[in-house]
Amino acid sequence: MGSAGGKSAVEWLASVAYDPEGVREEWECNPLGVALLPAGRKWDVLILGSALGYPTLDVLTRLADRPGPVLADFGDARIGFFVPPGTAARWLGTGVRAVGRGTWIVVPYPGRPTGGVRWLVPPDGTGHLTDPVLLELAMHEAAAQLAGG
Repeated sequence: MGSAGGKSAVEWLASVAYDPEGVREEWECNPLGVALLPAGRKWDVLILGSALGYPTLDVLTRLADRPGPVLADFGDARIGFFVPPGTAARWLGTGVRAVGRGTWIVVPYPGRPTGGVRWLVPPDGTGHLTDPVLLELAMHEAAAQLAGG
């Protein structure tokens, strides 16, 4: 990711904060290179366990030119897909943690190594998110592949 893309991704992510400048400062000062950001403003996050999350990401990248931002947590136990705001309130699937308005998520600085949480697909700054319908289809396909051995 070039510096212009990185800068716009930083601006896009920080814009959801009540204090965007404070978020940039947190990214700089936090030894892990992460900051807490509120979900539900420009994006929600659907979180899957890695056993289903990684295969879902594989399927999703075959179905879409480029998925929206995707995070892996500390230890790669969970994978978080950034989806449009409001998705969490409408999500009915089981085994998926839906993070939306009123919740916070740990977000690393884009394009920089961090002490744990990391981007599998970094944001590009355009606001591009994963379509939840496409994500659900990818989840079903990945689950079917896992069940089939």
